[in-house]
Amino acid sequence: MHVVIIGNGISGTSLARNLRKRSSCKITIISEESTYFFSRTALMYVYMGHMKFENIQPFEANFWTKNQIDLLNDRVQSVDHVNHRIVLEHGEELAYDKLVFATGSKPNFFQWKGQDLKGVQGLYSKQDLESMEHYTKGIKSAVVVGGGLIGIEMAEMLLSRGIEVHFLVRERKFWGSVLPEPEAQLIMKHLEKHHGLHMHYEEELEEIKGDLGGRAEKVITKKGSEFEAQFVGIAVGVHPNIEFLKDTGVETNRGILINNYLETSLEDCYAIGDCAELRSAQSGRRPLEQVWYTGRMMGEVLARNLGGERTEYLPGPWFNSAKFFDVEYQTYGLVPAKRPEEQESFVWQHPKEDFLLHLVFDREGKIFRGINTFGIRLRHELFDQWLREERTVEYVLEHLASANFDPEFYRHYEAEVIARFNQQFETQITLKKAMWWRKMLQAVN
Repeated sequence: MHVVIIGNGISGTSLARNLRKRSSCKITIISEESTYFFSRTALMYVYMGHMKFENIQPFEANFWTKNQIDLLNDRVQSVDHVNHRIVLEHGEELAYDKLVFATGSKPNFFQWKGQDLKGVQGLYSKQDLESMEHYTKGIKSAVVVGGGLIGIEMAEMLLSRGIEVHFLVRERKFWGSVLPEPEAQLIMKHLEKHHGLHMHYEEELEEIKGDLGGRAEKVITKKGSEFEAQFVGIAVGVHPNIEFLKDTGVETNRGILINNYLETSLEDCYAIGDCAELRSAQSGRRPLEQVWYTGRMMGEVLARNLGGERTEYLPGPWFNSAKFFDVEYQTYGLVPAKRPEEQESFVWQHPKEDFLLHLVFDREGKIFRGINTFGIRLRHELFDQWLREERTVEYVLEHLASANFDPEFYRHYEAEVIARFNQQFETQITLKKAMWWRKMLQAVN
């Protein structure tokens, strides 16, 4: 059996590695972006000088030969699913028995005037990093468009080189489609602390003007504001990279439609990662989830399926993590930007530091449904367990010390959190001692 994987990101690479553990089949990974897999989330640290590009490649070059995984640095031109063949950019044909689409995402652009000028780009690929390196050398000012995580990364990258940054956010608050009001306000205040980052809310890009050489020079907003910008970072989301499949007959919506076994509408064809859209998503999850860990999980599940162990993709309760400059963010379960009427919420915020906890739970039964945390690290495995077991919010607060993942000498705030909750909801919750270390010792012994 020959398994061909188009895309060498986290999903395609996870599939190849895990399939090799289960099968001696022939495996080929094709990527037009790079020969070797790299950590996409670490691109910003290469630009900022914290790491070299070779440092974000987790496997040595001989790993692939050692594991008999063939790598092709090429572009797929077309797919002939009837004859089980693909055509590469230079005309070479490759036969397959199983074909996997793991082609990831591409940055969104919305037909702005001047968006094709030099120095206007998103940040997703290795080529984007190289382009950003080239077009930001020696510049004085830049504009970042968009109010999400990639925009924050681009702003931090630019500021690290002393470049003045204007950040345009269409909504009245930062990441308004995701963060509830308390969290958004905390992050907005935190962003204002950073010298050189100028936040502009309720401002939309209208036009990018260029110089005589065809390079970005100025940004004009819909309100008529003008900002000098020799570089414009576009960070208004991403979309599945599936344009090359338009004539293949594979069924698509926003992404390539798949069932819970990651099978597409075409026989012997599968899709995983950012480009894949579930026909029937698990309760509490979205059909299209373009995050690192879901790509890894999909690759692992498909490896079981192709290895003969039919396995359904069930990712469990939602979780994610990110960083807003030096404020770490975690979310477990569902904490919607606008709370449903049938739910209650509790917010604890430190009076001076950028620390915040936001819990959401049912009015009836007090079942815990989700938590956002800023500046305080919590253990994923415990919150995953509590969400699956549908524990009450009282239980979660009682055992909050066990979930704390901050280093030993960090100050802990569980007692203050519980005291505030007891005051607000007239309860008498008491904090139980952390038990995680005992379980760790039992597991070792």
